Amino acid sequence: MNFDRHHLLGMEGLTREEIETILTTAESLKEISFRDIKKVPTLRGKTVVNFFHEPSTRTRTSFEIAAKRLSADTVSLSANTSSLVKGETLVDTARNLEAMNPDVIVIRHSMAGAPHLLSRMTKPSIINAGDGMHEHPTQALLDLLTIREKKGRIEGLQVAIIGDIAHSRVARSNIIGLKTMGAEVMVAGPPTMIPPFIESLDVGVTSRIQEAVAWADVIMMLRVQLERQQQMLFPSLREYSRFFGLNLETMNKAKRDVIIMHPGPINRGVEIHPEVADGPYSVILDQVTNGVAVRMALLYLLLGGKKSEMAD
Repeated sequence: MNFDRHHLLGMEGLTREEIETILTTAESLKEISFRDIKKVPTLRGKTVVNFFHEPSTRTRTSFEIAAKRLSADTVSLSANTSSLVKGETLVDTARNLEAMNPDVIVIRHSMAGAPHLLSRMTKPSIINAGDGMHEHPTQALLDLLTIREKKGRIEGLQVAIIGDIAHSRVARSNIIGLKTMGAEVMVAGPPTMIPPFIESLDVGVTSRIQEAVAWADVIMMLRVQLERQQQMLFPSLREYSRFFGLNLETMNKAKRDVIIMHPGPINRGVEIHPEVADGPYSVILDQVTNGVAVRMALLYLLLGGKKSEMAD
């Protein structure tokens, strides 16, 4: 296996071979989740701390499940139950955690670069579970796994990422990962939600959702992130839904074998309509399932698991 890293801080810098190793390992570990007894002893005696400074349901829960299925011990902290509310700095919090000798710290933080800072200041492996508007690498990896499962390949596919590109760490990580794996990418959304630097990432750009949908083998819808916007970037949610929401009428222009993805949580009736989110092209729940497998793979690889232990 070609993976010799101590941290996972972002998709940027990962080689194609490293991504392939993560995806292949995740495929091998996925079947554990479908056993009657969903646990193997691979990481027995290891400790994983989940430190979430921002709200999360899928990412936090899937990291906890992933660690427990590999028999690691888990501790979960959130900002409002930690000493950060008393004025303790992030670095001091991390150093206090480090003094308890965990093996991995999984961190989600509103500040871009927080995982990188901790990786320089502490000894445990650091996994970035989302930092500000910068990156969300484990989401991109589970998306890549889902695409590879459903389409049989990633290289040469045409992937449209539609919605709030400017505020999306998911979009950035996916663009980097998809391009590394040989896919073509087009982004679409209101001009106010397309960052000015986006073409430097070697992607196509359009403000017409119909154009992106008709072009794509894979459609990745993004949530409108009102909590990260300093001002409203469109007149109303109703108007956004009308012009940029994925509905059945727009889907009439899509390829017959297209798949539809969404990182969640879904704003039903805004960026994606219920009949599409729950329809035959949707692989949204497959993404959630694959999230556990990918996070199991990362814990396994970062903690130096042996291949012979995987199926015990």
